[in-house]
Amino acid sequence: MSTGALLGIALGAIIVLLLLVIMIQLSAFVSLLLVAAGTALATGISVGDIVPVLQKGMGNTLSSVMIIVGLGAMLGRTIEVGGGADALARKFTKVLGQKRVIAAVTAAAFVLGIPVFFDVGFIILAPIVFGFARVAKINPLKIALPVAGALLTVHVTLPPHPGPVAAAGITHADVGSMLLVGLPLTAVTTVIGFFAAKLLKVEGIELLESPANQPVEAEVAESSGSTGGKVVKESVEAVKERIESIGAGTVVLLILLPILQIMLGTVGNTALKEGSTAQQWLGFLGSSAIALLTGVIVAYLVVGQKLGWSLKKRGSVLDSALPDVAVIVFVTGAGGVFANVLVESGIGKALSDALISLNMPIILAGFLIAAALRASQGSATVAILTTAGLLAEPIVAAGYTDLQNVLVTIAIGFGGLGLSHINDSGFWIVTKYLGLTVKDGLKTWTVLSTVFGVTGFLLTSGVFLLVS
Repeated sequence: MSTGALLGIALGAIIVLLLLVIMIQLSAFVSLLLVAAGTALATGISVGDIVPVLQKGMGNTLSSVMIIVGLGAMLGRTIEVGGGADALARKFTKVLGQKRVIAAVTAAAFVLGIPVFFDVGFIILAPIVFGFARVAKINPLKIALPVAGALLTVHVTLPPHPGPVAAAGITHADVGSMLLVGLPLTAVTTVIGFFAAKLLKVEGIELLESPANQPVEAEVAESSGSTGGKVVKESVEAVKERIESIGAGTVVLLILLPILQIMLGTVGNTALKEGSTAQQWLGFLGSSAIALLTGVIVAYLVVGQKLGWSLKKRGSVLDSALPDVAVIVFVTGAGGVFANVLVESGIGKALSDALISLNMPIILAGFLIAAALRASQGSATVAILTTAGLLAEPIVAAGYTDLQNVLVTIAIGFGGLGLSHINDSGFWIVTKYLGLTVKDGLKTWTVLSTVFGVTGFLLTSGVFLLVS
């Protein structure tokens, strides 16, 4: 099938998907599956292969996000029900002042995002964001959107994240230099994106229910007794006592524990001998799933002990997080189904080939190809790795210096940052955790992620011109 036909099908599929979700208001899960199957048929994937392609996309996506989303929700729910989000928010607001809260949380997200994957960091921080917003009496989107932007910026450009590390291996860019050069570039990008987020009109947006936005007054009751396991309301005095009991320091430790564990694994993977017993153990303990599992167990013990919860109550709090994230898991998986169809059909390759044929500067081609692949198939990591592979030979032929090579690789990363929309699992995590509709998610998160990506590329290309 010709490149024009493939690109036309891709554009039509996205338009149909948007119409189904926004105009007809059909379930996003059902809409994604319908459009994925239709796209597979239209692009010539054989009927016998369509279901396996759909299943592969679902399986690949869920295998990477289901454990993280489930454990992250449990950790956040335990902290939230225990009053931890509000305790931390009250402490920060008191120390920093209301005007600096948004900047402080965004800066914390930037640091958090260096060792922690985007989805893990956002799931951990989402309940905290809502707690800060309640205390500061501001729209939670004013905090959450720049926080998500900061997390994703470092995820796609800085080692030790898999996309930039693997891309550096393909383009022969030095990983240490990427970190040294990328840190100031991503920091400035985050600052500019932070101010850009202030320009988004979020005041009129009505947020839906989300697993991260549970009022501190609501607490999961015992499954036995007169409440029958339903949510009950507490008195103001009880809420205040609970917030004081858990304390801001405990909350910080609960959040930092999985982060430090992940960092330990990262250090072990880079500093220890490849394949050694020590490296394997640190890699195991520092994996996102094991780190979050550790955090959940510690929160189960510490929060339960501080608040005097029974063992039955602690278990019910953990279990109460799972129904809230069921929709997120299913929709995220369906997004992976659509993304895999776009890859298997050849639409992504058609986009990249079309851009390469224009013979533009390599750093610009890297950004645009990665952005096109990101828009067409959703995964930032896939977009970055594919682009790096396509440009590996042109980069070698250009005879770049080590610094120029690093800058081109970082530019590819920024190409994978923007245009987060309905075929991106991260889009669904952000929108569902914030309680955004698809339409409002496109108007806010998609726009802001693109602003972050373009800003980062402009800064990187500016430095490239200076050193060339």
